[in-house]
Amino acid sequence: MVVARDVHKSFGHVEVLKGISLSVDPGEVLCLLGPSGSGKSTFLRCINHLEKIDRGQVHVDGQMVGYRQRGGHLHELKERDICRQRADIGMVFQSFNLFSHMTVLENIIEAPIRVKGETKKQAVEHAHALLDDVGLGYRAHAYPSRLSGGQQQRAAIARALAMRPKLMLFDEPTSALDPELVGDVLGVMRRLAQSGMTMIIVTHEIGFAREVADTVVFMDAGVVVESGEPKQVINSPSHARTQSFLSKVL
Repeated sequence: MVVARDVHKSFGHVEVLKGISLSVDPGEVLCLLGPSGSGKSTFLRCINHLEKIDRGQVHVDGQMVGYRQRGGHLHELKERDICRQRADIGMVFQSFNLFSHMTVLENIIEAPIRVKGETKKQAVEHAHALLDDVGLGYRAHAYPSRLSGGQQQRAAIARALAMRPKLMLFDEPTSALDPELVGDVLGVMRRLAQSGMTMIIVTHEIGFAREVADTVVFMDAGVVVESGEPKQVINSPSHARTQSFLSKVL
């Protein structure tokens, strides 16, 4: 589902990604661990071309993201074509990014109607089903300001799922939440993983990664330091840098 080859990204003179290569199979859950500033979120944003890569390639479901190869050179796609690719990639951010002037239901149906051309009836029916799935069926007509942080994040997940994505990206989805609200959001993500959704999750929730991930990747200073099954990377890390990080966060 995802293939990244030698992905490089710099901001000015600072090289944030120094040649990231990894792959994610359909239905696989991959968790990215690492200290702040290691490049995890930047890499996630490169997958759906929210950040333009400087070198390398990213493919999602067999299509190169953001570019077309022609005559041995890469040419950036037009914005409408990039948006068409993004429509198949759901993303949930640290901040919830809900439209404050719209109800939860209106937030969820906006993109399916405008981008995918669904009828309002179709979009509303799907939105209610998704809200039931994330435990917010009774809050469909509430405005975001009337929801807790955990409820807003669950609404944001439902909004991303409304586009029927092939892939879901999560960028530290619980980092802005009070501790007692984290469990509800992780519960939704756990059920999503069990349903077979392909997911890449940037997280500091080590216990959740150990439980849910098929593959754990530890990044530091813009490179992949170690990757493998959770029991290998989390329980018995082989690299000294991974050992040091986990000893401080577990």
